[in-house]
Amino acid sequence: MKTRAQVAVIGHLRFPPERMPDILPHLRRLVETTNREDGCITYQVAIDPFDPGVIRFSELWPDAQSLERHIQAAHVVPWREAIKNCGVLEREYLIIDIAGARLL
Repeated sequence: MKTRAQVAVIGHLRFPPERMPDILPHLRRLVETTNREDGCITYQVAIDPFDPGVIRFSELWPDAQSLERHIQAAHVVPWREAIKNCGVLEREYLIIDIAGARLL
C-alpha cells in the first residue's frame, strides 16, 4: 500500500547561470540521498529551461515529522554549504499541509 502524502513542498533556488555546472553534482547527491530517506515519498527537481539558473523542487512527505527529519539530516548540511559556495541568489520554499486535500 502506498503511503499517502500529507505534506507537500514546492520551491526554487536561483543561482548565477554560470554556476549551474558547479551545483549539479551536489544537487545529484542531495536528490539521490533524499529519495532513499525513510519517509520520503518523492523528491523531484528540474532545471527551468526558460529561466537560466533556476532549479525547481517538489517534495511529498507523509507527515511534518518526516519533513523535519529531512531538514535536519546530515546529508543536507553539505548541500547548504554548496549552495552558499555557488552563490545562491534566491531561495523560496512553500510547505503545504495537504492532508485533507481532495484530488479531482
